[in-house]
Amino acid sequence: MQTTPEPVIRLVEAFSRLPGVGPKTASRLTFYLLRSGEELATELAEALGELHRRLIYCEVCFNITETSPCPICRDDQRDRETICVVEEPLDVLAIEKTRAYQGAYHVLHGAISPVDGIGPDELRIKELVERMRQNPTREVILATNPSLEGEATAMYLERQIAPLGARITRLARGLPVGGDLEYADTITLTRALEGRREV
Repeated sequence: MQTTPEPVIRLVEAFSRLPGVGPKTASRLTFYLLRSGEELATELAEALGELHRRLIYCEVCFNITETSPCPICRDDQRDRETICVVEEPLDVLAIEKTRAYQGAYHVLHGAISPVDGIGPDELRIKELVERMRQNPTREVILATNPSLEGEATAMYLERQIAPLGARITRLARGLPVGGDLEYADTITLTRALEGRREV
């Protein structure tokens, strides 16, 4: 005999499908919403509904937006001849927070991962190549993650866009500020040594 009500089970299962949320966290979230009252649950449900109703992909860079082209692609103050290629829309937010970059973006929506069945055709690579063919591009910054998938994606992108003549750069990698050398992995230390510069 099932003692837990069906709506509770459904919500716990839904939360459990989110990345980084295990069964215990899913249960805690569910019972928190139950205790909080209907107002918070309604607000959350409306926000989740709007996520897919109101958001679209920018026709230029494929970032998430409410209008296309997105505000970044419409901004005449940005350097449109420099394109920063990232894996996900979340990466755009991270770079924008720095206020150190004033160019354009291109969001791939993933990385090449044969294990997960994601090949180049599942990403927005063809659109990047076409975009570069139609518009003058001085530099492409490959800002994929420093993972095996991110490295494979960057190498594939380099081969695809090198014939187009733009300068191709990669984000620098190395030691985090405040980190200790003894805790850094060998790949990070190697990259930090390779990327050293004059002081």
